[in-house]
Amino acid sequence: FLVILGTICINKKGSGLMLVFVDVPSEHEEEFNEWYNTEHLQELMSVPGILNCARYEAVKSGPKHLAVYEFENAQVIDTDAFKNRPITPWAQKVGPRAIATTRINNVYEMIHPASVSDIIANSEMAPALQIGRMGVSSENEKEWNDWYSTVYVPNYETVPGVIRGRRWKAYRGEPDYAVMYEFENEFVSETKEWEDVRDAHPDTARIRPMMTHADLSPGIWKKTFQL
Repeated sequence: FLVILGTICINKKGSGLMLVFVDVPSEHEEEFNEWYNTEHLQELMSVPGILNCARYEAVKSGPKHLAVYEFENAQVIDTDAFKNRPITPWAQKVGPRAIATTRINNVYEMIHPASVSDIIANSEMAPALQIGRMGVSSENEKEWNDWYSTVYVPNYETVPGVIRGRRWKAYRGEPDYAVMYEFENEFVSETKEWEDVRDAHPDTARIRPMMTHADLSPGIWKKTFQL
């Protein structure tokens, strides 16, 4: 945390991230959303080390529902406070474990940028996100990571409407890597400026095919709810 003029300011972002992607049957969607917004988010935000959260809905690809949790670090999931949370009757009725037709629950540790700056730590949950989940072979991993962090993400960060890009290594779940671009709106990656930088670097055409995206990756989600 930060201490400013004697006031404790809790960070809003850290080096850990949990992404929960869910599809649910349409007949349960209304109650699922009500449970998530009025019970579940508050419950998780009471866990030490969970700094912020928001819910999003897919506007491109899927799954439809996405909950994003910013963690102090990925090890939050190993704490007793996280692991021993009570399961309420409402959660047993309409939580993802009970009704989801698709459920992806991954936890990550940030690998780019190398540390959490004050600007990142104090930033709000973005209005829209583009998220890719991908893997790469071990023989290409180092070159691919170097290119992704020093060329690919920084180029996209020059595009109007891109707030930032952060890269992640899976702490729990698969595939091994993820990238999350924070957008001012859900249309940023449809712009000419985005397309212009996509292949701007001479190494991109050779290195980008080294990665394999997971099903439904990449996708775009728009924020629908935040505490």
